[in-house]
Amino acid sequence: MKRNLLWSLVLLGAMSLAGCGGGGGGGTSSGTTPSSPLDVGPRAADSPVNAELAAKGEALFKSKTCSTCHAFGARITGPDLVGVTHRRTEAWMRKQMLQPEVMTKEDPIARQLLGQYAVQMPNLMLKNEEVDALIHYIKQKDQAKPATQSAAAP
Repeated sequence: MKRNLLWSLVLLGAMSLAGCGGGGGGGTSSGTTPSSPLDVGPRAADSPVNAELAAKGEALFKSKTCSTCHAFGARITGPDLVGVTHRRTEAWMRKQMLQPEVMTKEDPIARQLLGQYAVQMPNLMLKNEEVDALIHYIKQKDQAKPATQSAAAP
């Protein structure tokens, strides 16, 4: 019985990695912070939060399974999101949510994150208005809990 449970957990873990794209590599290991053409300019947190969009974003964060890999103040499978709106531009966050597979191929920051976390963020087929709501939700969370995360997070 215990053996079956152990194999089930191993299989579940492997399926989780495969479902998220698995793999790894592509990141830098030099310890330097890469730059991205999408991450130039004001940070996402620099613009005001729309409370109505943030409420929609909170619901989407759960229903679109973002919370399966991400949390605020804790690492699950993916990076901790605390402070991300202070570190990244809205353009970078938007493209990461809309086309994560493209970002890991083309964007130095996304490649570094893939190398660090060894999990490809799945493409959730989000619509632009859903991404707007999610960004406002994350900004609202960052207003409540200021950035204290390391530079290695997204």
